[in-house]
Amino acid sequence: MLDRICIVLVEPQTPGNVGMVCRAMKNMGLRHLRLVKGCRTDHSEARRFAVSARDLLDGAVRFESLEDALADIEISVATTRRIGKYRQETMEPAELVAKLGEKMGSGRVALVFGREDNGLSTDELALCRWQATIPTSDEYGSLNLGQAVLLFCYEVSRGVMPGAMIPTREMASTGEMEDLYNHMEKTLLEIGFLDAANPKHLMRTIRRILARAELDSREISVLRGMMSQMEWATDSSKRRELP
Repeated sequence: MLDRICIVLVEPQTPGNVGMVCRAMKNMGLRHLRLVKGCRTDHSEARRFAVSARDLLDGAVRFESLEDALADIEISVATTRRIGKYRQETMEPAELVAKLGEKMGSGRVALVFGREDNGLSTDELALCRWQATIPTSDEYGSLNLGQAVLLFCYEVSRGVMPGAMIPTREMASTGEMEDLYNHMEKTLLEIGFLDAANPKHLMRTIRRILARAELDSREISVLRGMMSQMEWATDSSKRRELP
């Protein structure tokens, strides 16, 4: 099960932190690291902090965007310390593991971590299906990147066991979900439902609603078919109005 879980670092800034992440992952039996841009990993500091996990460092896969990094992922989890309008419904690590046990099936999972200084942006959070956080002291809540990854990896390695997995339907991949969102935004703009000046404001709410629905590929096809029919009806109406 752990072989289907990957860690995604978005624009990591310090080679040493990437090395520590590799060590934390190997400590807990995780092997797959994905990097979205960020610092060099062939730096001596990265190799020094990775210690015996240099194979994970060398095997890390780079991507140009978070959307690309999550394209083949069924369940993506954004980690965040902040709360706010678009940072709600966050789970603690133990809650996350319990939900993975119910929903993971045979798909891939990504735990997504943001930049050391300001974490993940709101748009990056919107790309992820779930959100999770580590409760910390109000006096000083910021965790080192390696520490945060270690805590999540520990909970996952301890809780995601074959005996705990319940057979379930396969959820749509992140790539399929993004195709749906793009199609939906285009159609809803065309019929005037979204504000053309700021379509993403309402689309973020739609994303959260559909993320909770945990759609599968067939359901994605149904919704996209509905969008296509709306586009056809709109075009047909426009044609009838022509002189």
